[in-house]
Amino acid sequence: MENTLRAIIKLTRWREFVPFTTILTWLGGLVAYRVRDATLDWRLFVILVANLGAVAYAFMINDIEDADDDIQDRERGQRNPVAMNEISRSAAWLASIGVAVIAAFAYAVAGWVPFILGVITLILAHLYSWKPVRLKARPLVDILSHALFLSTLLFLVAYYIYADELGSLWILALGTFLISANGQLYNQVRDYEADRLAGLHNTASILGKRVTDWLETGSVVGAGVCLLIAIFQGVFPLWLGPILVITVPIMMFVYRHNTRDMRGSETEDLMGLIQRQFLAVVNVTLLVWLIVAYLEQLG
Repeated sequence: MENTLRAIIKLTRWREFVPFTTILTWLGGLVAYRVRDATLDWRLFVILVANLGAVAYAFMINDIEDADDDIQDRERGQRNPVAMNEISRSAAWLASIGVAVIAAFAYAVAGWVPFILGVITLILAHLYSWKPVRLKARPLVDILSHALFLSTLLFLVAYYIYADELGSLWILALGTFLISANGQLYNQVRDYEADRLAGLHNTASILGKRVTDWLETGSVVGAGVCLLIAIFQGVFPLWLGPILVITVPIMMFVYRHNTRDMRGSETEDLMGLIQRQFLAVVNVTLLVWLIVAYLEQLG
């Protein structure tokens, strides 16, 4: 039983998604608090549980469906408990469905709009890796679906707990889409050879490694532009600036010897190396904002 539980936890690959899922959830609620004058409550934490469950479900289905391919690659195989026979496919499927049900229930508790967006998130998470459909193997669709269910929808679910329209905040939603697209393009460049051997016809396999690399850079530049526009729109309080100034050098020091990306793979790619620092800085900044927001409401 203990070994099965350990394998299920490993199957979620929680270390890879908890930092960015937390950011997107806090961001959605906090933006609604600032721009729409919303009152934050317990539902934001329920949605965090739901979003974490939905993303865990996506990672779990991915490893179940990719087990036969992952066993051909040493690093990916060791990361995948199904490929390593640490858990059976049937038990992995049962655990995955259980996680999805918990996520769906949490979405429903938060309201009808979060529930609808949450169900869409879960459906995309399933179809992304499920072999009869396998969105991840379809050029362009792989990037679009990945950026939606692993980023933009997570942000929107939290935002729509407290708001009923997006308005000019579409630019921030676009920014979350582009930063997630950047992550997927980075993954495809990193896994280019392994994916080709597995016969995966994704965007990188069609465009080639160099063009995909250019798109990776362009997406992060686009996300930066969206963020700047949101700042000028007054979406973020100005006092977050000093928090960033303090946090950045601290995290650079903490991760000064880091040689791995978020998946734990050794890399020399600059975008991969700064992933952990970036996510740590943003998490700390949003956590401070969240604490201040709740204290303001109590005051």
